[in-house]
Amino acid sequence: MKSPEVTIIDYGVGNLLSVQRGFEHCGATTRITAEASLILAADRVVLPGVGAFGDAMMALEQRGLVAVVKEVVARGIPLLGICLGMQMLLDESEEFGLSTGLGVIPGRVVPVPDRTVAGAAQKIPHIGWNSLVTAPGGGGWGGTVLQDIRAGEATYFVHSFMAVPRDPAHRLADCLYGGHALPAVIRRDRITGCQFHPEKSGPVGLRILRNFIAQ
Repeated sequence: MKSPEVTIIDYGVGNLLSVQRGFEHCGATTRITAEASLILAADRVVLPGVGAFGDAMMALEQRGLVAVVKEVVARGIPLLGICLGMQMLLDESEEFGLSTGLGVIPGRVVPVPDRTVAGAAQKIPHIGWNSLVTAPGGGGWGGTVLQDIRAGEATYFVHSFMAVPRDPAHRLADCLYGGHALPAVIRRDRITGCQFHPEKSGPVGLRILRNFIAQ
C-alpha cells in the first residue's frame, strides 16, 4: 500500500524538520520544497511558519509562492496551515502595522488580549498546553482534522496574535485564555489552520496529523 504523501512548503520561515518528523512518524512520505510544480502536483500541502506575519508573507512573495498557494486552494488540494501558517491564510494581520495575507479564509489576525475578561494582566505570548473546545457556529468535528479528538484534550500553543475568521462557521475549535475564546482550528472547504503546533502536541497532535493525511 502506498504511503500518504505530504508536501511541506519551504519559504525560509518555519520549523520544517519538526513538522516533517511529525508526519513521517504518522507514516507519511514527505517532501520539503519551494518548487511550484512539485507543490501543485502534491496530494496534500502544509504551510508552516514561525515569526512575524509581514516577514513571512514577504518571504513567500519573494519566492513566487503566493500565487502557488492560492492555486493549491483553487485546485482543492488539502492545505494545512500551522501556527503562523494558519494566520497567513486570512486576509490581513495587525502585527507591526497592517499586512496583507493570502486571503483564502476571510478574516483578520489581531493581538491576543493582554488582559483577562476580569481585567487582570495576562502573559503575552500565550505559551503552553491548552484545551480545545468547540467553537460556537463551527459545527461538529467529524470529517475534519479533529475527527475523534475529544473536547478538553490539550495541544501546545506559542503565539501573540490570533486568526479570527469573519464567518463563525469557519471557526472549528477554540481554546480559552484568560476567559477569552481564541481560535485554535479554522476550516473552509479543504483548507485547515491550526494555531497550535500539532507536531509538538504529543499523541493528540499526531492524531490530528493522521487525520489530515487521511483526507
